[in-house]
Amino acid sequence: MAIRTIVPHTLKLHDLKTRFNLQKSELTDFFMEWRDRRVVLTEAEHVALDRLKRNYLYLLEYPVMESIVKMVVLSPILDLAGFYEPPIRVEGEASIQVSAEDEGEIIQGSIDVLVVQQTLWVTVIEAKNSEFSITKAIPQTLAYMLANPRVNRPCFGLVVNGSEFLFLKLQIIDSVPKYATSNLFSMLNEGNDLDRVLQILKYVKTMIVGE
Repeated sequence: MAIRTIVPHTLKLHDLKTRFNLQKSELTDFFMEWRDRRVVLTEAEHVALDRLKRNYLYLLEYPVMESIVKMVVLSPILDLAGFYEPPIRVEGEASIQVSAEDEGEIIQGSIDVLVVQQTLWVTVIEAKNSEFSITKAIPQTLAYMLANPRVNRPCFGLVVNGSEFLFLKLQIIDSVPKYATSNLFSMLNEGNDLDRVLQILKYVKTMIVGE
């Protein structure tokens, strides 16, 4: 039987549901990590995040390409969260492959940034128009997360389009892959949602380092 290769960005959530039995968890306690507020940010971190927000909103007056999102938004916040420090390693453009049982299909592609220990997957999309919305990247990111070889542990995703951030959690429960999303954090909101984004990243890092 011929194997058909599927490009991840063409996937819909329905495709993952039918091919992999992916289900969305409606339980509040399934994804408690994004709700946790035990991480306390320093004054210096608050100042850095306020500067990051100002810089991005200024650049938003012009077309914001994916490379700019990575340089101005993602890289600084990953640095503040400690993802460039030992024992964490960061790989870029990591190829992945997911096979659907008995379907003769392979989902194959690359992810923009992969924070290894196979726990946190980060997808960056361009923020130049409404076509590149957060919701369009959710199936793609979940497809990458389904390739996580450590099926007995949860893994997390972060989708970023520059001004918006959405966290995902995926975990295999009783042989069924289940996922949930966080609230949507946006730099267009009043105050600075980057505070919460950094708190969540720091909390996830403690889980990674503690494994």
